[in-house]
Order: sequence, then C-alpha cells, then structure tokens
Amino acid sequence: MITSKTSGILLHPTSLPGPFGIGDLGPAAYAFADFLISSGQGVWQVLPLGPTGYGNSPYSSYSAFAGNILLISPQRLVRAGLLKEFDLENSPDFPTESVDFEAVKSFKDDLLLRAFANFKSQNETSLRKDFVAFSERNAWLDDYALYGALKQKHGGAAWIDWEPELANRSPAALAAEKTRLVDEIAAQRFLQFIFFRQWFSLKNYCNDRGIKVIGDLPIFVAYDSADVWAAPDQFKLNAELKPAVVAGVPPDYFSKTGQLWGNPLYNWERMEAERYSWWVKRMEMTLHLFDAVRMDHFRGFVSAWEIPAGEETAERGAWIEGPGAKLFGELERGMGKLRLIAEDLGVITPEVDDLRDEFGFPGMRVLQFGFDGDLENTHLPHNYPENTVAYTGTHDNDTTVGWFEALAGEDKPEVRESEREELEDRRRFCLDYLKSDGSEIHWAFIEAVLGSPAEMAIVPLQDVMGLGTEARMNLPGSSEGNWRWRFRKEDLTEQLAQRLKALSTSNGRA
Repeated sequence: MITSKTSGILLHPTSLPGPFGIGDLGPAAYAFADFLISSGQGVWQVLPLGPTGYGNSPYSSYSAFAGNILLISPQRLVRAGLLKEFDLENSPDFPTESVDFEAVKSFKDDLLLRAFANFKSQNETSLRKDFVAFSERNAWLDDYALYGALKQKHGGAAWIDWEPELANRSPAALAAEKTRLVDEIAAQRFLQFIFFRQWFSLKNYCNDRGIKVIGDLPIFVAYDSADVWAAPDQFKLNAELKPAVVAGVPPDYFSKTGQLWGNPLYNWERMEAERYSWWVKRMEMTLHLFDAVRMDHFRGFVSAWEIPAGEETAERGAWIEGPGAKLFGELERGMGKLRLIAEDLGVITPEVDDLRDEFGFPGMRVLQFGFDGDLENTHLPHNYPENTVAYTGTHDNDTTVGWFEALAGEDKPEVRESEREELEDRRRFCLDYLKSDGSEIHWAFIEAVLGSPAEMAIVPLQDVMGLGTEARMNLPGSSEGNWRWRFRKEDLTEQLAQRLKALSTSNGRA
C-alpha cells in the first residue's frame, strides 16, 4: 500500500475552525489542505465520518455507510444555490476552541432543512440528476433514510424502543411509514447526497495536489444503528433483538477496568455462509471514500473480547475467535489488494501478526508507548519495520506535551512514591533516547518518527502545535469532554509550516 516514504497530519474535520460551531467541509478544510501542501505533507488522516450517536463519538455511529451531516458546510450550500447569504447572518455566537454539539445540531438541523426546502422548489436539473444518480448507486440509502426518519419521528429513541412492528420490521408497518414519512425520508436522502458531494469535492482537491486521504474504519457498529436494525441476523442478538454479548477490551494501558464499548458482536457464522456480503459492501464503500483506511481494532478479526450483556465493566469476558483470513481473502477476491492499515495496538498475539503479514498490511507504532526503559520495545523508532505507520500519538493518547508533563507527576499528589520514581525513570529514558532537554518535546517526537524507517509517519495536529492536555481529543473510558477540540485559523502559521517542511524534507518525506 505504501510505495514511498511520506508523512502527514491526523486531524478530524470537526476540529477545523469556522463560524458555525464545528469544523466542516467548507473553506477551512481547503485551507488546511493548503497548509499540508506548504508544510510538505502528503497525507491527511481523519477519524470515521459517520453520523455520531452516543457521546458524539465517531466510533459510535448510526450507520456504517452514511456520512455525518453536521460536517456539511453552510458556505458551500450558499455556493450551490441552496441557501442565501442572509441565511447565515444570524448564526449563534459559538465557542471557537471546542464543539458544543447540542447547540450545533439545533442550529444546523434548521439550516439543512431550509436547504432541502429550497432544493425541492428549484428547477436546477443537473443537481436533481446527480441526486437521482446518487440514490440509485447507494442501495444502503433506503434503509438508512427510513431509519433516520423513524428515529426523528420517535424523538431520537433507539429503534428497539419503537413500536414492536417497526422494531421487527413488519413489511406492512414499514410500507405505511414510507407513505406517511415520504418528505422526511426524502430529506434524509438529500442530506446524504449533499454530504458526499461536499466530501468528494474536498478529497478531489487534496488528490489533485498530491495529498492522500486516509480514513478510519471502526470494526464494530453501534447497536442503535441502521445496520443492526436492517440486518439483525448479522449480529449476536437474543430473541428480543437485544445484544447477547457486547464488545470491548480487557484491562490495558488505557484503563484498569478495560473498555466497555457496548457494540453488538458479529454473527460470523452467518456472515461466512453469505460470503461476507455485508462486509464486502461496507469495504467497497469505505475504499471509495478514502485512498487508504486504518482498520480499527484489527486484532478483533482474529479474536474479539466478548462481554456478557449487562456487565458494568469489561473485566469479565472471553476471547472469541473471529473470521481471520477467510474474511480478508473474500474481500480481496472481489476488490484486489486492500489499502488497509492494521491498528495492531494493545494485547497482540502472534496470530494477529501473522494475519497482518499474510495480507501485507502495514501495522502501527506509537512513540508514546516506547519509553518503558526497554530498548527492544517495538514502539521505539530504531525497531520500526519499513512497512509500518509511525505516530507520535493517536486520537486516544494525550498530546505529546501533555503526556510528557504527566511524567513529572508534580500536579498529582495522589501518586505514590514508587510510581513517581517509575514516571521519573520513563522521563529520563525518553530524554536520553531522543537526545532532548525536554524544552520542545513535541518537536523531538516529530523528528524521531519522521527519521524512523517507517514508510509513513503521522503526527496529530495538536503535536505539531505543541499543545497540552487541554487539546486532547479523547480519553478512553470517559464520557465527558471528548471529541470537542478545535483549533483557530491563526494557529496555522507560515513558521509552523516551514519548520515541519524542513524536517520532512531532511528525512526524505516531503
């Protein structure tokens, strides 16, 4: 998948600046692409783009196929003739450095419905033709649009809490609702059309300028999703259509009690009998959206941590065998060589390494995980294989500056003396290894991954900017304050671009 040394930046579109409370696919996204060019980068990596559900997490989406309509740019709707400039004049005074999701949703829902009303009243034929063609190409849209309209009708309630005949997908009940909700269903279809139209415009802009766009594919889907509602037989549900077991990971680096994700698990036997047709459709869609994709929780395809439904933590569970090479062999038979990056972090077994290597997928290395005092640690740059993607940190890590400051333990009186000594040892090892005095630890990290043997190096924008814990994107196991961080337009300076470009150039990545 990786053909030459390159580097890039990890930034989710919600973190872009702009006047409407959340980053979107408008002018700021194109300006960020220009920053990537001026800083010598060849990759823009994003998080999943689906419509977010619980906790506003991109990893908990209402659909494995649909796009997040909160990312639709109002300014580009004006440009398309679907809104007027005056429609944008009275937008609320949103915070500039974080996302208030509820306020944004309230504002944008009204704006997007106005755009839909204008679309219905227009006679602009090329846009209508494109809309019809989009609807015909995307078979998943039928179930998703109906699901979205029904969810709206039920005040956002999960599908399992709808009337039994709707939860169970009675053909007569669904037919009646399609007649009743014809306009609401059309609105759902239209907004997906607009999202993907804006997305591909941005992706084409990047590709035309030599920037590859890497996406992120969560292994699991949310229980409250169009996917589970439309195809419950593909998941491990009980007779009441509720999850019998749920997904997560046991206690690890991020959490002492593990991570209880709560997603339903796949019925792999049923999927295999159908030649993994659901996964084939999902992968085709995903690889159409991106130039390459990070496969989240890759080890789950070898074995997944199954937790009995109703558990309060992820501590009690069992590793259950996954489809392994059977799935990826089926996918490659239909699509050829898959452009995937295997997220092989955490508790990794030889079987996971073997599956990754059998298909030639690059794995991941995260520099923050390297400083335990062991020079054989696989996350230290001198141990990186070429076919890997190296990160200073990921969306689940603290920023590099925040991580380094936490090693001092000065603001944590509850830390025991033995733990404080361990932190100090890690800090000392880090500084010695990087030959740094710690004054610009983020640049020391960036230089280390850019100078490593890894063919691709990715740096979160927060690390390029040298920001602390306040800019952390996500804290696994927590539910407050995640996914909200945004930067300001003036933060991307020419000085920053030139410094990053110089490092990329000197390491053969520009």
